[in-house]
Amino acid sequence: MLKGVYLTLMMGRIVPEPVPLQVVEALKNVQVSISSSQRSGFQLTLNVGQRSLINRELLPSGYFDTLNRVIIIATVKGNPNVLMDGVIARIELAPSNEPGQSTLTVTGEDVTRIMDLVDISGVPYPAMSAEARVALILAKYTATYGIIPKVIPSIFVNVNLPTAKIEGHQGTDLQYINQLAANVGYVFYVEPGPKPGANVAYWGPEIKSGLPQPALTIDSDASTNVESLSFNFDGFAKTKYVALIQEPTTKISIPIPVPDINLINPTLGKNLPTSFQVKPIRDFAKYTPTQAAATLLAKTARSANVVGASGSLNVLRYGRVLKARQLVGVRGAGQLYDGLYYVNRVTHNIQQGEYKQNFTLSRNALIASNQRVTV
Repeated sequence: MLKGVYLTLMMGRIVPEPVPLQVVEALKNVQVSISSSQRSGFQLTLNVGQRSLINRELLPSGYFDTLNRVIIIATVKGNPNVLMDGVIARIELAPSNEPGQSTLTVTGEDVTRIMDLVDISGVPYPAMSAEARVALILAKYTATYGIIPKVIPSIFVNVNLPTAKIEGHQGTDLQYINQLAANVGYVFYVEPGPKPGANVAYWGPEIKSGLPQPALTIDSDASTNVESLSFNFDGFAKTKYVALIQEPTTKISIPIPVPDINLINPTLGKNLPTSFQVKPIRDFAKYTPTQAAATLLAKTARSANVVGASGSLNVLRYGRVLKARQLVGVRGAGQLYDGLYYVNRVTHNIQQGEYKQNFTLSRNALIASNQRVTV
């Protein structure tokens, strides 16, 4: 591998172990995609000869079967980073007439794929808050997949009395957890690590605060640490939403005002754009006021991200692995676009002699609130 970078690949049915040396030597490319809004995934590309260990033994024995677990760790300058803990979804074998050109492509998704297999609609949850239901569902994955629940209580607490209504499970575990998150304006995702085999399952608001990662620097001579970086501003993206819910007794429609979006989406700049668009949200008739307010809060916060950026970097030049779902500073782009951003998506591309990342960023305002960023 690249000097300063050490890649560890582990595979197995439930408890992954380091792969055989022949698999490491056959590894041609590793790609891992992590997003704040979608399930994370990975793809491994291996060179396979007709008489190789992979073709002769590993494929026939089910080593690359669906749902087998895969852990990918990148150690950069002595710091290990668990990039992926997931399961295999499919494999593709592409034989070639040219010696050494046959390839095996292994594609997979993070461990939330396990939560999306069995529909258990109807399981009752009497007198349990959404947070309690999420924690109970996640607990059954702790022993096998190292899931550690991190459940943040919602400010919109809504617990029904058993005599009035008993909540029931709807769909698969993943579908139901995502539904409960959407009801209160939350997100749900699983973050691998910090140790191999462990995973933190986060159910809570999308956090856009905290200690930022070292700044991405452009157009600054020797200090430049990104290969490319471009920006965009969409003045029509910010939207004001209006919802009408139905009062259950009188059946009167009640308008729900939008709360302050800074509750879950802190301002990352001085120049906040104006909302030119106003959209009604339909199908809210059966929502409670707290559910309607939470949904509006999340929708408004997402539409407020009018500033976007995308680029690529060399990990060794940057000095560490850029992580999604966290803040990062930008400098060298000028007064309008310098400052803090939220990292929406990161794609890791690792191959012999190269470790690069593509990334996308966003924020809700122009001109940084603070011109100082972490270097």
